[in-house]
Amino acid sequence: MKLHTLFVCTSCSAVLSHEEADDRAEGNQLLLKLLEVQKNHHIYNNLNIQPVGCLWTCVKKYSCAVSFVCPQKYTYHFVDLTQESITDLLQFSLLYQESEDGYVLPGKLPGTLRSHLLVRIPPTSEAISL
Repeated sequence: MKLHTLFVCTSCSAVLSHEEADDRAEGNQLLLKLLEVQKNHHIYNNLNIQPVGCLWTCVKKYSCAVSFVCPQKYTYHFVDLTQESITDLLQFSLLYQESEDGYVLPGKLPGTLRSHLLVRIPPTSEAISL
């Protein structure tokens, strides 16, 4: 089974500067809420939710950024998310995991995720070891 990871930028904030970002940052709050929902709904247990200090999306003034990543699958980067996006993100995670190459038709993106998709990156032909 491939490892499907959702990276959540914990320093993302529309209110706090990157230097001021702390536990109150919207990105950190999004991470905590995602982990809580995952804990209470075992259907999402195959998703590896990981905090990351910064995804550099704030450089373009986008806040609350996440990336879905899996070897040999498309990578999806969503921005300007809120806690209301949690259900859509977790529903997307199931579609992403079910897809052999990670491609999810735009019309299948749950809720408002289509308008929050910044970039979809094609998969590499082989896994990259880090």
